[in-house]
Amino acid sequence: MVIIEVSLLSGFILASRSRMLLEHRSIIKKIEVEANVVYIYLEKLNDESQTFILQLEQVIQMKNLKPASIKIYDYYQP
Repeated sequence: MVIIEVSLLSGFILASRSRMLLEHRSIIKKIEVEANVVYIYLEKLNDESQTFILQLEQVIQMKNLKPASIKIYDYYQP
């Protein structure tokens, strides 16, 4: 299993429509949303290119935003 860990920008949340669109993709097994992190669980990856688009909603106006981070790792070997 592969996990994509997306740290959201401060003041932003994952749009509910974005979550619904992601859940309908066959490669995605599960999605978890915590306060400022989205976890996307994939059954496996192969050599095909994959694109995931996350739509965010700004709920709080922030200044000096820092870049968000994305980590991809094997569930069994973090």
